[in-house]
Amino acid sequence: MTGSGQGVGDELVVEELAKKLFREVASLRRFKVIGSDSPHGIYLYDRGSDEWVLASVDGEAFMPRNDGYYIVYFDNTKCSACRKYDKYWFPYVRSAAKELGNHYFVIVLCEWFARNCRSESASRTFTTFDVHASPTTYLLHVKDGEVAYKEKYEGYLTDTELSRIVGEFRVRAEKVERGEKVELPKKEEVDVVELLKKLLEAISAEAEGKK
Repeated sequence: MTGSGQGVGDELVVEELAKKLFREVASLRRFKVIGSDSPHGIYLYDRGSDEWVLASVDGEAFMPRNDGYYIVYFDNTKCSACRKYDKYWFPYVRSAAKELGNHYFVIVLCEWFARNCRSESASRTFTTFDVHASPTTYLLHVKDGEVAYKEKYEGYLTDTELSRIVGEFRVRAEKVERGEKVELPKKEEVDVVELLKKLLEAISAEAEGKK
């Protein structure tokens, strides 16, 4: 009788340890922010917990099969422009994910494109989507398990650009589905003259302050 009870007790202990180990392993695959020190791989945003889940490291390239709208950010850890993009990307995703149903946010992270990557699936995804500039943002409309429409934007996007480009993507995808012509939204243009004026004003103010 004692032996039987001991066996049940051991099973319960093993089960609890297994659950604890699973929770610890799962927590290691969840991050609040992805950056230059993060493991290479493919991350999916979990809007419920406001965390990025490391969904794939080894295996095939990321190719969504569930219907919906996917916003995929191709990130390189050695890319300074990507770090600028992060300042807009993460706050935008946190805010937009609450409003945009059926939209899924993804990060594909390598060190330097497919050429230097410690994740087979991330490296293959860079190659599959033919990404040679960073950051690059892909917008995909998946219908019936296939990519029905896609857009590609090279270089970092500001918060206003993300709001306009991503926020209106569904409308453009639906137009394409109806056979209508679609004009891609343009990125914000930098007014070089205005920029030089501000730079000269700053230099002049600094010179005045040193007098």
